[in-house]
Amino acid sequence: MVVSSLKKKLMGADGDFLLQTNVEIARGGITAIAGPSGSGKTTFLRMISGLTSPDEGLLEVDGEVWFQRETGKKTQLNLKPQQRRVGVVFQGYALFPHMSVLGNLLYASRNSDMAEKLLDMIGLQQLKHVKPPNLSGGQKQRVALARALMQQPRILLLDEPLSALDEGMKALLQDELLRVNSELGVTILIVTHDSSEMYKLCDRVLLFEKGQIVADTSPRKLFVERETTQKFAFKGEILEIRAVDAVYVAVIAIGNNLVEVVIDSDEKENLQAGDIVVVGTKAFNPTVRKFEEQEFDFSRL
Repeated sequence: MVVSSLKKKLMGADGDFLLQTNVEIARGGITAIAGPSGSGKTTFLRMISGLTSPDEGLLEVDGEVWFQRETGKKTQLNLKPQQRRVGVVFQGYALFPHMSVLGNLLYASRNSDMAEKLLDMIGLQQLKHVKPPNLSGGQKQRVALARALMQQPRILLLDEPLSALDEGMKALLQDELLRVNSELGVTILIVTHDSSEMYKLCDRVLLFEKGQIVADTSPRKLFVERETTQKFAFKGEILEIRAVDAVYVAVIAIGNNLVEVVIDSDEKENLQAGDIVVVGTKAFNPTVRKFEEQEFDFSRL
């Protein structure tokens, strides 16, 4: 069990804000840490790992206090990162280029039996003597994951580890994470902006907004069972509206995809190129409406 009641003042694009975490995370699950960029997600992971010190609060893992400081007092306890048995994987992999795959693993721990087990688990046994510059992005990511697991961590912290990979490799590594979680029982916290990744991997989502946890729920409730009549809703930008026979067609950019949606004359009167809109469906018919500022923008995850 991770008990986090931490506070830290951060600087954002709109000024200073307070990162505040009051949450308990059960042992052995996979929890997504989601939210817009700059909302405090990575800092939360760094505070757990010991790489960043909170201003105050309590961090307790499986009954052991890792950090404790009361308001206005000196730090009472702050375990060093190497004392916390936390595995961390960031986007950059941070592998030693002059060491082989096996060497990178053994640098984290001299446990050769564990290294061999992990190499089998991630499917890199045949490449254990190869150095990182000769590996693909997906292979490097698997090495980074295995190295993080070498010390048999209580918690595995992943900061957007799959964001730079193609969809095929991403799916394979997602399967690897599920297997690691199942076989080793390690608690995993993963920062991700990918809703499908959250749905596939995670049993829980902590949604951050300006340092606060604004939602604590399951991926299904967050993305599928939202209180709306729409079965899907995607934010996009209208690039063009053109007349086609007796109807109008809006060309809308949603992420890296372009879609065409037929709109009626009433919708046409309220929309124009450049508008930010929500594309959804109601009674099996697609709808296009302007995005309201007070709505939570799921495209920012």
